[in-house]
Amino acid sequence: MSMKLPYRRLSGFYFGYFAALGVIVPYWTLYLQELGFKSTEIGELMAIWTSGRILAPSFWAWFTEQIGQPMRVVRWSILFTTLCFSLIFGVNEFWKIASIMILFSFFWNAALPQFEVVTITHLGSELHRYSRIRVWGSIGFIALSLMVGKLLETESLYIIPLIVFATFVGTWLVSLSIPESKSLHHENADISFKKILFQPAVLALLMGCFLMQASHGAYYTFYSPYLENHGYSKTWIGALWSLGVLAEVVLFLVIPNLSSNFNNISLFLLSFLLAGLRWLMIAFGADYLAILLFAQLLHAASFGLYHVISMQLITKYFSGKYQGRGQALYGSVSYGLGGALGMLFSGYVYEINPIYAFIGSSLFCFIAYFVINSTLSTQTTKLENNNDNNFRES
Repeated sequence: MSMKLPYRRLSGFYFGYFAALGVIVPYWTLYLQELGFKSTEIGELMAIWTSGRILAPSFWAWFTEQIGQPMRVVRWSILFTTLCFSLIFGVNEFWKIASIMILFSFFWNAALPQFEVVTITHLGSELHRYSRIRVWGSIGFIALSLMVGKLLETESLYIIPLIVFATFVGTWLVSLSIPESKSLHHENADISFKKILFQPAVLALLMGCFLMQASHGAYYTFYSPYLENHGYSKTWIGALWSLGVLAEVVLFLVIPNLSSNFNNISLFLLSFLLAGLRWLMIAFGADYLAILLFAQLLHAASFGLYHVISMQLITKYFSGKYQGRGQALYGSVSYGLGGALGMLFSGYVYEINPIYAFIGSSLFCFIAYFVINSTLSTQTTKLENNNDNNFRES
């Protein structure tokens, strides 16, 4: 690792950012359930929160292009996230909570796409080391989800907002120590953003990412209540969430070797097939701990493998001056639009039958596999010939 690379500070930011998600993702729906909201209302609230990823990343990408200081945007966005979230204490009305979640989501979703750009530009020619930095986000998620799961065995769910607030404060403090990254090279200055966007392979990639995140809607919204309804304790719920992310950690550590031995498009397709299998296992195997344990290990594919390969493809297509906008578009289409619609869909279907929500998730993955296989895979040879091995060990 280059001495000029602020490895620990970059890793520390990922740790803090995903530590917050390690509280929100497993336990926020349980907190909303504790406040008395129905499944449909919880689905709506989580969709509202996720919908901040639809427009916010693109706005902040445009704003960052104007000032040319992505790390400055990251610092201010985390600060305003913290201030907005502080309004949540003592609030239990649907529309007040919805308004606060929209507000803090707008700033929260400014941070990660721009920080990804900061990390990538700091790495420069060492982009294959990305997964070794990003893995600390997964470690942060594991640490907080396990700690909070254990804590909730004796403490009330009403402690959740306080813990989330504390993680936001810690992440903001870390952000103050991270230097601005160097400017991106504008090697694609003569190519319009629209021309890049409307390439068939790019459209197929974005559609696949949209469907993959839509498939996670039931998982991120109802996995914890689903487990609780099947008799699992909060400690076990936290442990199962953490096991999934631990599998993701292992994937991040071995992905350079996988990328050098296997075709990246084939790995991408594999992630969709294994994700579809995972949701079916959760749908029909919730009463069997062994099945749930194996399903959580598949998080290595449904998130870890998928994320690293999609990041590589987005970086390849949207290079140079379009890196920020490409990251923002990826976040908006997949985690924003896909995530929000997936959560909204799962909220209504879960009310009918929880199993149907996870079956729907599986169908999203298999449709995505068809889209990727029929369009993006035709670009495999071209992509591999042009691949500069950014995500591989030198």
